[in-house]
Amino acid sequence: MYIQILGSAAGGGFPQWNCNCPNCRGVREGTLRAQSRTQSSIALSDDGINWILCNASPDIRTQLESFAPLQPARQLRDTGISAVVLLDSQIDHTTGLLSLREGCPHEVWCTEMVHQDLSTGFPLFNMLEHWNGGLRWNPIPLEGSFIIPACPGLRFTPLPLRSAAPPYSPHRLDPHPGDNLGLIVEDVKSGRTLFYAPGLGQVDEALKARMTEASCLLVDGTVWRNDEMQQRGVGTKSGLEMGHLPQSGAGGMLEVLEDMSQPRKILIHINNTNPILDEDSAERAELDRRGIEVAWDGMSIEL
Repeated sequence: MYIQILGSAAGGGFPQWNCNCPNCRGVREGTLRAQSRTQSSIALSDDGINWILCNASPDIRTQLESFAPLQPARQLRDTGISAVVLLDSQIDHTTGLLSLREGCPHEVWCTEMVHQDLSTGFPLFNMLEHWNGGLRWNPIPLEGSFIIPACPGLRFTPLPLRSAAPPYSPHRLDPHPGDNLGLIVEDVKSGRTLFYAPGLGQVDEALKARMTEASCLLVDGTVWRNDEMQQRGVGTKSGLEMGHLPQSGAGGMLEVLEDMSQPRKILIHINNTNPILDEDSAERAELDRRGIEVAWDGMSIEL
């Protein structure tokens, strides 16, 4: 299985265009040892030729330009993207579909709840019908597993997660299973597995057991502390209120990952306020001590 990190930041990217927090200002001025990042998305393949896009970031055009296999130039109009999987209906995970309109129709896999959001509150499915048939919906079941024909060597198992629907969603305050998914992606030949969950608000014992069994974890790294947005003066909501488990504190991601020795542990979907973006910070040193990596744009993983 080939895994390409196209974007590793949370919504707004890093530096965020309108933010002058110490992280964003520092990376712009060159006083902070940190890498710029686009908004979260990954690509998966079983052969290095056909790729499945997991979430479609608003930064998709930049991401396509930075990873040559997604523009293989085999014919006059071409793409290496064979299907798109949406884990939720968040703006920063779906807006990129608008930039892919010239390549419609696209095979899009998502849950019933995500399809509802993208047909009502943010009607991408309706809008893109006018471009060569638009988006072909393939329902993701909430139980069992599925295989996407373009990459038959990968088996996908969805894991409904406790998180929040987007602010525009008609059921923002009425959460449903399927609003947000994690994925277990198995290479059917090797048996090695990826656990992917860029939005993870809570980890119970059953979910922790699934994480422990994985070969590699790509998990929510949005905020270091639950009150980070308030402390930085850039927001009023806590990490948990936004549907993201903070790294530090009781029950935080560091504690969840503490006893897991088998998986490779990588944080993704990192908010611009998070001190782990500063490679010289004490928080980054703590991750290094614990053997936890921080995803970066262009990072390649092979399982």
